[in-house]
Amino acid sequence: MTTYNQIVRAEEQDTDELSHVIALAFHDLPPSRWLIAGDDDRRRVFPGYFRLYVADAMRRGHVYTTADRSAVALWLPVGEAGEPAPDGYDQALAAVTERWVDRFRTFDALLDKHHPTGLRHDHLAILAVHPDHQRRGLGTELLAAHHARLDAADPPTAAYLEASDPGTRQLYLRHGYTDHGGDPIQLPAGPQMHPMLRHPAAK
Repeated sequence: MTTYNQIVRAEEQDTDELSHVIALAFHDLPPSRWLIAGDDDRRRVFPGYFRLYVADAMRRGHVYTTADRSAVALWLPVGEAGEPAPDGYDQALAAVTERWVDRFRTFDALLDKHHPTGLRHDHLAILAVHPDHQRRGLGTELLAAHHARLDAADPPTAAYLEASDPGTRQLYLRHGYTDHGGDPIQLPAGPQMHPMLRHPAAK
């Protein structure tokens, strides 16, 4: 496995474990509560939902984790035409999100609307740290691992993400991201998310 400090590349057998880490880390975020209001329902649905993302990133992107699998970052390469949905995504989404599927579809559509086009970049779809391991710098390590790869690419490559709240927006501002597109992503009668872009560091 490739390592960057304590960061390793995840393997296919890590898919279920990392999906549960994301579900735990994202359980109480404002967009998560907007998607599914009930704690018990989120706890039941989220592992299967996030497994769709982990499995897709395993197939066509980059999945970084820690040696103890306590944190994970999912990066997806995006061409100038935009980011395609995985084959069979809508059917799989309906199966795992049950009666909340329309809310998840609305969520996806709003994120897609703000996603940059005409720019080759890698999309940080998810960055999550298990609640018991937060505030130890693991998120910074996960970012640094792939930022180094993007900066060294030929040509160097931009990065894009959606920050889930003002606190995470401030974190990403410290890591070289800037607000993208002018306006936040407004979830209907819900919280805002913040589209952000990082241009590669000069060599």
